Amino acid sequence: MAATRAMSAASVHASATHGPDAAGDDLDGDTLREECGVFGIFGHPDASAVVALGLHALQHRGQEAAGIVSFDGEVFHSERRPGLVGDSFSDRGTIERLKGQAAIGHVRYSTTGGTILRNVQPLFAELAGGGLAVAHNGNLTNALSIRRELVRDGAITQSTSDTEVILHLAARSRKPRIIERFIDALQRIEGAYALVALTNKKLIGARDPQGIRPLVLGELDGRYILASETCALDIIGARFVRDIENGEIVVISDEGIESIRFAEKRPLRPCIFEYIYFARPDSVVNGKSVYAVRKNIGVELAREAGVDADIVVPVPDSGVPAALGFAQETGVPFEMGIIRNHYVGRTFIQPTQSVRELGVRMKHSANRAAVEGKRIVLVDDSLVRGTTSVKIVRMMREAGAREVHFRIASPPITYPDFYGIDTPEREKLLAATHSLEGMREYIGADSLAFLSIPGLYRAMGEERRDDACPQYTDHCFTGDYPTGLTDLAIAGPRRLALLAEAD
Repeated sequence: MAATRAMSAASVHASATHGPDAAGDDLDGDTLREECGVFGIFGHPDASAVVALGLHALQHRGQEAAGIVSFDGEVFHSERRPGLVGDSFSDRGTIERLKGQAAIGHVRYSTTGGTILRNVQPLFAELAGGGLAVAHNGNLTNALSIRRELVRDGAITQSTSDTEVILHLAARSRKPRIIERFIDALQRIEGAYALVALTNKKLIGARDPQGIRPLVLGELDGRYILASETCALDIIGARFVRDIENGEIVVISDEGIESIRFAEKRPLRPCIFEYIYFARPDSVVNGKSVYAVRKNIGVELAREAGVDADIVVPVPDSGVPAALGFAQETGVPFEMGIIRNHYVGRTFIQPTQSVRELGVRMKHSANRAAVEGKRIVLVDDSLVRGTTSVKIVRMMREAGAREVHFRIASPPITYPDFYGIDTPEREKLLAATHSLEGMREYIGADSLAFLSIPGLYRAMGEERRDDACPQYTDHCFTGDYPTGLTDLAIAGPRRLALLAEAD
């Protein structure tokens, strides 16, 4: 299998507003940022309304912007707006403008390209053979190199999103059919991606050769659906058909569904963070229940790092299943010692540093009645910079906790991501710059422990990690990147980040 091991790397996010420094200014600067979500349906009389519902279910994958493109048999219609799906696509007038029986949609968290309207997906272009709209979840690791090549050849780019590269490559292909042009484009790109595309006659889905990003096929009243997660099928009462295979294109039209392999068959290697953090707990990803995996992670964490305590407290919401598993394995009672305020938006602006410091209390508050005088085990899904963990530990102590033991339901994150997860530069990852004891002192806990890599694989139902051909994409823990990193290799980590921002 092709793999790249990066010994030292930096984040490749093209937006200055979402770089490592800016991240500390929002409520979620110390958490992993969600990726994006895609959804599409073909041949349904209420296509756009169905897409809007599907995007609601995928809202956890991106909260910065949402968009829908539909086709009515003659004209493509597009609505792309910043903010949440419910803020933009709940009114009847918007859906009525999105005419047609075929539509695709996208919820966005920007990992390449700034949060500006021209970057909001789906992106659309008129090609020689007709229109093509594309929505993309993932990140291309050679997009910058291809973009510079395209611009040198005279291309005019309208966005800073790597998704536009796919449109340009398809437009420049010499093949006669759009689907052949689309395949040509896929064979030029590298990285992680799940794509849904809409043409005048077809709905297309594609998954990268390693299957890093998820994509599923569903069916509703005889109409086919493509979606990032099964929870988007559940919300509309659709039937799960199967996962799109890695390296596969599915083409849905009035004639039915066709499967095309655009890359050689190789072992599936999905992103392990889908199970740890990104996917909704009620989704099934590559045949595995996300909720069951997260509970199993808690069980393995308890076996590896149990501690005498009075209660187990999750850091909501993603830490809840792992905390349940931890509590059940140890017999220590599970308590909601932290209450999350679900009505704090991610776009809340904190005008001063003193108000920003209060941000964690807006999102999480201590349940004093549950934690006062107790020895508590805090269970969280991951630790990135550690700044939020510091505030959570302090909050527990101020609420009267006698001891605070922190348990992380994943291994230490020591490498950045290049496939659609917003992780900071390596030197800003706490686990990459501190020893375990140094991290414990930094966050102020009485003890700190992470799940081991073998423990994570056991929780996934594997006997062990196959080092020769790993079963999952786990580079944030191991530095074992499953694809080439062309842009990084050409520009170097520092230069690459600057070039990406300049675009």
